[in-house]
Amino acid sequence: MRVLIVHAHPEPRSFNAAMTARAVDTFGRLGHDVTVSDLYAMGFDPVSDRRNFRAQADPAYLKMQNEELQAAREGGFVPELQAEMDRLLACDLLILQFPIWWLSVPAILKGWIDRVFACGVAYGGGRYFDGGVLRGKRAMCALTVGGPPSAYAERGVYAEVESILYPIHHGTFAFTGFTVLEPFVVYGPSRLTQAEREGELDRYAAHLAVLERARIVGARPLDRSL
Repeated sequence: MRVLIVHAHPEPRSFNAAMTARAVDTFGRLGHDVTVSDLYAMGFDPVSDRRNFRAQADPAYLKMQNEELQAAREGGFVPELQAEMDRLLACDLLILQFPIWWLSVPAILKGWIDRVFACGVAYGGGRYFDGGVLRGKRAMCALTVGGPPSAYAERGVYAEVESILYPIHHGTFAFTGFTVLEPFVVYGPSRLTQAEREGELDRYAAHLAVLERARIVGARPLDRSL
């Protein structure tokens, strides 16, 4: 299996970094091929505009989908962006590794999605949801949140984590055809002892080792008559 982990945390010694390292080790021990896109280490540019392209379909007016379609047809994406697209298309499993910030993903990760999931590459031409370009592949989020589980519950201060992740699960993963796997969440790692943090990393490794048993997050029924 080819695994792509897109890692989005600026601190190399963070718990998110430890999760990515444990995932690389676990998949490696299982004989899988793992690639990591460490966005901060790469200095990935999250801004999606004309800098995505080596040439322009319409220099007078920027319509991103038109520019993306032409670039997809003609190999016109800039090399650093094309490399990430190639990684996405080659993987069997995509893992987004990140902390929840302001009930969303870090801007650098949102920018990676904006730029890499381009029209003509990850979707387009009626290819979406059950007919999506990336059907047959699996995707999941592995993440940390700052508070305890009680804060991310039905009666908590925030919504349940899967509700927070709906834009990614449905609007990105499912839309492009991925089979969406349940997220792996670590609650408040900074509040844990070192032994508890090690326990969470062990729990993550055990989860990844039997990923075929992971719950599938169901997509909404698709009515193509709309």
